[in-house]
Amino acid sequence: MNASLNRTLSIAMKEFVHIARDWRMIVAVLIMPLAQLLLFAYAISFDVRNVPTVVFDADNTQASRDYIATATNTGFFDVIGPVGSNAQIDTAFDRGDARVAIVVERGFGDALAQARTAKATVLVDGSEPNSAQLGRTYALALNNIYGNRVLSQWATGRGMNMSFGQLEPRMRTWYNPERSSADFLIPGLMVVIIMIVTVQQTAVTLVRERDAGTLEQLIVSPLRQGELVLGKVLPWVVLGFADTVGITAVSLAIFHVPLRGDVMLLAVAMFLFVLCSLSIGLVISAVAPTIESANMIGLLISFLPGFMLSGMAFPLASIPKFLQFVSYLFPGRYMTDIARGVFLRGAGWSALGGQVGALVIYAAAGLALATLLNRRRA
Repeated sequence: MNASLNRTLSIAMKEFVHIARDWRMIVAVLIMPLAQLLLFAYAISFDVRNVPTVVFDADNTQASRDYIATATNTGFFDVIGPVGSNAQIDTAFDRGDARVAIVVERGFGDALAQARTAKATVLVDGSEPNSAQLGRTYALALNNIYGNRVLSQWATGRGMNMSFGQLEPRMRTWYNPERSSADFLIPGLMVVIIMIVTVQQTAVTLVRERDAGTLEQLIVSPLRQGELVLGKVLPWVVLGFADTVGITAVSLAIFHVPLRGDVMLLAVAMFLFVLCSLSIGLVISAVAPTIESANMIGLLISFLPGFMLSGMAFPLASIPKFLQFVSYLFPGRYMTDIARGVFLRGAGWSALGGQVGALVIYAAAGLALATLLNRRRA
């Protein structure tokens, strides 16, 4: 037992020395994840505000100006200026200067004064679906608000009480009351970044040993394949955990992401997730013929599934059923649920125990497969 442990620690120390001698690897492993977090967190946002808007007020009455003010005082529509015709609206859309156009048709004020239906049009540029959908929703809500205000004023002027029988909805947003996209994205970004770093770095470790001719020396030594795999994994477990601590600290200090749950649960889950990611990298390293191919396979397996199949950016329920099934083959799916549960919902072991158990099974199966493939390759 002691001899096996000594051999494993010797391989781990060798890997640590190799990493410490290459300052570029230190930067790639410890500095780049933090830079990627800052870049992605600031660049990726689902918060839609200040959408460029043009206004065509063909009525030019106090009623039309009140309607436009109701729409533009929300912070969603950013009026870049008035236009004088529908042709100018088309030009603003074609150039990309505006994404929304509010058109108040002639006779708007007279229609309201005579208790008739007033007409206003909101045009939305559908080339950006997220802004288009939110713009449509905002426009409908604001039309309802303005319509209710006009109806209330009309009834009050005639001595009628409109408060009887009305419904007053009260809505509360749990876990993310400000609806900040950073709170939603950053726990998932942490998972994706850690997966990219660990898979990419370990995907080339055994290939590099083969290219340098040192793998044959390790094979003919008393070292067992399981000890070799474990020794290769240990340094990256430490570095991956250091990345997790750094990313968590940046998330709390700079982006003020709440950490409401059990920190120990997050630590255990991240340790298991790092093992899962390292096992993927070791499997790639066992089957890849060259360093270039190992890098390419590692990037494809870590980056694309990390973004598309982990639920980091898109709800998994909205993707096709086949891809939902494929997502179970990647540990990012489970870790994203755990990270968001701990950070945002304050979930504990009872709620996230199933995902933690899946990571345990995945890590054990992945390391066993990596050991088997390396033994056959040897």
